[in-house]
Amino acid sequence: VKPALLRRFKPWYPLLWTDGSIGAINTADISETDLKYFYTGINDPEPAMRKYPEMQTGSNGFAIAPSKTESGNAILYINPHVTFYYRPEVHVVSEEGLNVYGAVTWGQFFIYQGFNEHCGWMHTSSNVDVADMYEEKIITKSNKLFYEFNKKLKPVTQKKIALRFLRDGELQTKTINALYTHHGPVMAKLNGKWISLKSNNRSITSLIQSWQRTKAKGMEDYIKVMDLKANTSNNTVYADDKGNIAYWHGNFIPVRDKKINWSKPVDGTTVSTEWKGLHKVNESVHIYNPENGWIQNCNSTPFTAAGNSSPKKENYLAYMAPDGENFRGINAVKVLSKGSNYTIDKIIAAGYDTYLSAFEILIPALVSVFEKNISNTDSSYFQLSEPISVLKNWDYRADEKSIATTLAIEWAQKLTSAIQKDYINEDETDQVERTKIFAATATNADLLPPLLAVINELKDKFGKWQIPWGEINRFQRLTGDLQETYNDTLPSLPVGYASALWGMLPSYNSRYYPGTDKRYGVSGNSFVCAVEFGKKIKARSLLAGGESGNPSSKHFNDQAAMYTKGLFKDVLFYKEDVLKNAERTYHPGEK
Repeated sequence: VKPALLRRFKPWYPLLWTDGSIGAINTADISETDLKYFYTGINDPEPAMRKYPEMQTGSNGFAIAPSKTESGNAILYINPHVTFYYRPEVHVVSEEGLNVYGAVTWGQFFIYQGFNEHCGWMHTSSNVDVADMYEEKIITKSNKLFYEFNKKLKPVTQKKIALRFLRDGELQTKTINALYTHHGPVMAKLNGKWISLKSNNRSITSLIQSWQRTKAKGMEDYIKVMDLKANTSNNTVYADDKGNIAYWHGNFIPVRDKKINWSKPVDGTTVSTEWKGLHKVNESVHIYNPENGWIQNCNSTPFTAAGNSSPKKENYLAYMAPDGENFRGINAVKVLSKGSNYTIDKIIAAGYDTYLSAFEILIPALVSVFEKNISNTDSSYFQLSEPISVLKNWDYRADEKSIATTLAIEWAQKLTSAIQKDYINEDETDQVERTKIFAATATNADLLPPLLAVINELKDKFGKWQIPWGEINRFQRLTGDLQETYNDTLPSLPVGYASALWGMLPSYNSRYYPGTDKRYGVSGNSFVCAVEFGKKIKARSLLAGGESGNPSSKHFNDQAAMYTKGLFKDVLFYKEDVLKNAERTYHPGEK
């Protein structure tokens, strides 16, 4: 057997992904810019990605109890929102009995979000506080560095780290003299003080937990795996073939002094800020078989995860669930509260609800400011009156034929960035409240010039402002490269979905690229799956574009049209179904 791709393998490679999530490395809000400035003195501008706040990632997970399904079986809805093609669809089978289906992040050997014959798990990115910043008191003595802890001086550990990188096609090395206290690496200097980071990144226990959960045969097994308490970045929505549904908000949660605000840097000189072990699983925010019959998490507060059956915020410490509400969470609660007799198709329809709940707040504010302050003699009246009328009569649902969707999305992205921040710390106002405050206090200058700019931009590009959303919001996959290219002159497909930032459940993040007048999707719904746990597994799934990364393969774009319409395929979970539908069979070593 000759390797087709990986020609070099090191034992530590699997540790690149220990719990599956994009956010598996937690730096307690210390940025790459902070780190670079501390060790090199180079103060870079803000990272380019911050220009695109709508690109925030997240996920949706729903679990439906037997009392709410047509068949009397539990149903799980798996809906990660990540970069396209980053989370491929995988089926892992062993002759020792393992049969697991779902999605992985590149390089993982375990199913990250998926199901086996008995149970399924959907992970959403968690905002539980799992890493802390410590303000260190540094003292130089005899040309050596020390830090103060518990009224004693301890030496700062120093370690040479060689960073190897390509520049102009040549491999180069830069050596960093990394500094450490017992809390962890020194990562930044804030307000004149060195900041060290305490975290649980790159944990072998986390990798073990990620693997063992794929072999769980029910809720008791799954909780035993959770007891490893090494999952640092995920919430979990769960369902099984015994009819159980459950939710855990985070998993690795250090025990801390409850009087301290842990979202800020804490005093590194005192034992009072040391971690005191980990919270037990049953101490974390969790839900087991709620009376309402459903669970949802959309990277939002756990205190609305099961409607009226949700946990109570006052029963938990602030650092256990600093998450606030977001517009996806509001929409999910509204949709699931109305549902009953769920089937796989019905839960998919719920997951593809196109309501943009943020605009319930923003559009009335825009209309009110215009109607109260702009008379028909104003120079901007004739430019704004018809577009505002379109928005005023809109039902707040995204659709590829909707002109209002185009106006609303383009306009909202020009408003204050304060309403576009989804993840918050324990002392911050959440996205929904910030949006309400903004809408209540916004002036003409806040709301009308951005809309006027949108109208003029659309006219410049297309000769008119009346542009349906699907004409500019497109899906295109051309090369399979990590950095995909986009071209208005080449074939693409219209997409009616929009960013989850505004409350859309089926997330679709698109943006303009140099040389394009149209927007192209780059992230959002990736692998999506609905699974029913009966005597036999029934499941349907969908993948952005297609399974193959090879443009010459028929499976490169064979799901593209389905993806833009939310049309799912049947999952072939059992061996007899796979063999019946196999295009070809292969054994390693064979041609």
